[in-house]
Amino acid sequence: MGKTTAEKIFSSHLVDEPFAGTKVLRLDVVMCHEITTPIAIADLMARGKDRVFDTTKIKAVIDHVTPSKDSKTATQAKMLRDWARRHDIKDFFDVGANGVCHALFPEKGFIRPGYTVIMGDSHTCTHGAFGAFAAGVGTTDLEVGILKGVCAFREPKTIRVNLNGTLPKGVYAKDAILFVIGQIGVNGATDRVLEFRGPVIDAMTMESRMTLSNMAIEAGGTSGICMPDMVTVEYLWPFIQDEYASKEAALAAFSQWRSDDDAQYERVLDFDLSNLEPIVTFGYKPDQVKPVAEIAGTPVDQVYLGSCTNGRLEDLRVAARILKGKKIAPTVRGILSPATPKIYRDAMDEGIIDIFMEAGFCVTNPTCGACLGMSNGVLAEGEVCASTTNRNFMGRMGKGGMVHLMSPATSAATAIEGKIADPRKYL
Repeated sequence: MGKTTAEKIFSSHLVDEPFAGTKVLRLDVVMCHEITTPIAIADLMARGKDRVFDTTKIKAVIDHVTPSKDSKTATQAKMLRDWARRHDIKDFFDVGANGVCHALFPEKGFIRPGYTVIMGDSHTCTHGAFGAFAAGVGTTDLEVGILKGVCAFREPKTIRVNLNGTLPKGVYAKDAILFVIGQIGVNGATDRVLEFRGPVIDAMTMESRMTLSNMAIEAGGTSGICMPDMVTVEYLWPFIQDEYASKEAALAAFSQWRSDDDAQYERVLDFDLSNLEPIVTFGYKPDQVKPVAEIAGTPVDQVYLGSCTNGRLEDLRVAARILKGKKIAPTVRGILSPATPKIYRDAMDEGIIDIFMEAGFCVTNPTCGACLGMSNGVLAEGEVCASTTNRNFMGRMGKGGMVHLMSPATSAATAIEGKIADPRKYL
């Protein structure tokens, strides 16, 4: 019987199975940020185990509140900074070099097909876009990962999601994943891997695939995996060109991680997206979705464009095309946070930052801040935000605030009109 990508990775990384069904895996990458890692650091220090298993496999960044906004966040940053220096962790990204973790780390070439990846952050599933098994974990698992380079998992079953057809004009990866979550529900993939397949995925860039995988957790998924292909190779080529004789050789190596044709799935879901419309959320759950036409005209106070979901250059380009030569509504605050310094610089070089600023947007440094209501765009009670982030939970972006999730295109159109708007009229 064939194996899925997740099953292949589990088999190749298995270290031990102390209990039936509980599998201890060797880790390729352990990622750390300043919100969840300091707790693990403090506990390891208290236990006399202030060590790291491999300094080359640990990647650390200050990204959730940067620069620090108060003494508490400054202390968290200092703990991570001191720890990284103490253990000579080369891949530590401090203020000025830092970006949103799930955009920065792939951009640096740290992820490969077949890798096991953990982080104390639920959206670690983003990295499954490369054909890796990537999962968010709790403090105890993070501590063990830092100390021993292993993590225990119950091997998840895989749900195959076939996205068929082609995405219509004005419809993007964000719309696709919101649609899927709406179909299967926020608990529809709990403790499962979502394996994304089909012609829609084949046509996507790595940036779009990361958007898709990023929100697997919003359906309860442990990881969201895409099959490695030549798109994956092209993205990684600057980092792997010394390891392979050619791109074709790299593709052949990466193809070992593709699911077998006779792999067994718990479920197979087929969706034809040829007639999909731009999607937005309502309410306070990511599966509460509607076509933009059904909620168009809903006033908003703020438009936020950024995050590990939609803060990449591709996203900024889409929004800029709509915003060029236009002004945002006077009733709206527009905030742009490019996800990494490189994205920021590239956007400046292409004139994208100018377009946003001329339209009336405030452009901030790379940070997660507003997404989880910590800084750089927190909502007041009763305010409404149109956002390219990944969660619309009650109070997510500020106590008493409402968040409507949408694509960068829809957010740009919404900024212009001051109310939720269909982006297709601007394309």
